[in-house]
Amino acid sequence: MLYSLLRPLIFLADAERAHRLSIAALKLLPPAPPPAPDPVLSTRVAGIDFPNPVGLAAGYDKDGEVPHAMLGLGFGFAELGTLTPLPQAGNPRPRLFRLAEDEAVINRMGFNNGGQAAALERLRRVAHRPGVVGVNIGANKDSEDRIADYAKGVAAMKQVATYLTVNISSPNTPGLRALQDAGALEALLDAVMAARGNDGPPIFLKVAPDLEPADIDDIARIAADKALDALIVSNTTITRPALRSSHAAETGGLSGAPLRDIAQKRVADFRKATGGTIPLIGAGGIATAEDAYARIRAGASLIQIYSAMVYEGPGLARRISTGLKTLLRRGGFANVADAVGTSS
Repeated sequence: MLYSLLRPLIFLADAERAHRLSIAALKLLPPAPPPAPDPVLSTRVAGIDFPNPVGLAAGYDKDGEVPHAMLGLGFGFAELGTLTPLPQAGNPRPRLFRLAEDEAVINRMGFNNGGQAAALERLRRVAHRPGVVGVNIGANKDSEDRIADYAKGVAAMKQVATYLTVNISSPNTPGLRALQDAGALEALLDAVMAARGNDGPPIFLKVAPDLEPADIDDIARIAADKALDALIVSNTTITRPALRSSHAAETGGLSGAPLRDIAQKRVADFRKATGGTIPLIGAGGIATAEDAYARIRAGASLIQIYSAMVYEGPGLARRISTGLKTLLRRGGFANVADAVGTSS
């Protein structure tokens, strides 16, 4: 209720400035523990124990400034980044837009971040704190060898990450999504797995929602061949469903409510293509416990949120977890893992 009162004031500020102010505010909060494992909501994915399946998607805490503050808000895990080997400013401003009438966001940030070395030092200082913290890695825009950038990212950030996400699905770095093509993806994952080594953290791959059926089949096959630990489905979309906002024509990736049906379908597609052999993490357009429940029943073992917090506030993770627990019990499921893929 407090956030609903404050939201009109927050929306008076430019979207990117409001985002930075929220990070600054979180830094002032006293340390809070991550949520305790819940018998209904706790789950094990890729060898990692998650206290609940509601995660923070990459894009909010780009530089790893407030991972444990986010866990203290009730998230079962927090994913940081996207982090690139070298610092980069990203695309020119303005580059982040609220589409309030559509409960959506368009961004063309362009992997703006302070680089992996700075984040590594920051995360080392808090490595003793409990909680699941993933690190999302990418390539620099002007890199001459993007595959080498990913290998560097894995080698650097595996020291502090519970898991690593290889992000090849952002639409805001020209040519990046071409790494989803079969040949490029095989070469990329070979390099990533070599950099990870035998004792490194699990590797997740984040894919775009804008894929053709043949692309989905290729990615599923390669993910199995390379023994990927999970797929995150999906990133923002470059498509434009019917939108009402004045910012609808802005270029960049669309997230929020209009992405819900597209991302839901993609999870079902990847569940079918993988035969349920690779864990899926559902992201995109999840704003309620009902959305999370539907994504889980479509095949997602975990879910991630970000854009919905712009409209629903920082208490959203706890509300989704509470509502999800009720829905699981109502559906006759003793644990969230029992519900995965039951609608497919």
